[in-house]
Amino acid sequence: MTFLAPASRARRAALPVALCAGLTAVLTACGEEPPPDPDAGTNGVGKLSATAIESKARAAAGRATAVRLSGTLVSKGGTYELNMRLSRTGAAGSVVTRTSTFELLRVEDALYLKADADFWASATDAEDGGQGDSGSGDSGTGAADKLDDKYVKVPEDDPSYKQLRGFTEMNVLLGGLLELHGDVNKGDRSKIGGIRTIKVAGGPKGEGGTLDVSLEGTPYPLQFARGGGAGVVVLSDWNKAFPLTAPSKEETLDYGRQLPRTSD
Repeated sequence: MTFLAPASRARRAALPVALCAGLTAVLTACGEEPPPDPDAGTNGVGKLSATAIESKARAAAGRATAVRLSGTLVSKGGTYELNMRLSRTGAAGSVVTRTSTFELLRVEDALYLKADADFWASATDAEDGGQGDSGSGDSGTGAADKLDDKYVKVPEDDPSYKQLRGFTEMNVLLGGLLELHGDVNKGDRSKIGGIRTIKVAGGPKGEGGTLDVSLEGTPYPLQFARGGGAGVVVLSDWNKAFPLTAPSKEETLDYGRQLPRTSD
C-alpha cells in the first residue's frame, strides 16, 4: 500500500476544486448570452427601414390576386363594417351601416345587391316619402317581401352603382387603405392572427395610419389602422381563390326603380 505525503494529498485535493471553479466561471460566462434575435426565422423585413418595409408591403399587395378585407371604415358618408373577399375580377361579401345590412356580389362589371325585406321597405318608404306605395299598384311591404333575400342587379347608369362598386374594387380599397401619411416610422413587433408582424406608422404617434406587415413568408400587410380613429381593417387570405358566379335567374329580381344610396 502506498501512502501519500500530506503535501501531495493537498495538491491532489486542490486540483478538482480548481477545475470546478474554472468550469463554474466558464459556465457563468456562457450563461450571459446576448438577447434573442427578433428577426430569427423571419423573412428579414424587420431589419429594413420603415420606408422600405412600407414599400415591400405595398408591392406584395399589388402583386396579389385576392384578399379578404374585414373591419370598419369611417368616412364622411358614414361608418361601414366590411367583410369582403376581393379579387382582380370581382368580389363577394357584406356591408353593414348604422341603418342597413346588405350583400354585394360583383362578377366583372355585373354588380348585384342582396338584402332583406326591411332594407327594401325602408328604401321604398324613403323614396315615397313614407307613403308605402311602390308606384306599381303593389304595396311597399309587398314589393319588399318579394325582394327579400333576392339578388337585384344594379344598372351601371344607376347613381348608386359607382358607390356600391367601390366596396368591391380590390385596387381602389387597397390603394386607399395602405397609404401612410407623414414621416414613416418603424414601430414594435406584434402578432395578427398568430402571425408575427412589424409595425410601420405615419407620424410619430401613428396619426397618419399604422400598418402591420407580416414577418413570415411574403411581407403582406395584415392590418391597417387609419389615423384619427377612422377604422381598422384586417387583411387575410392573400391569394386564396374563391368562387365568383353570377346568380341564376331564379335568384334575381328587378327592383324597377332607382336603387337607394347607402349612408349612415
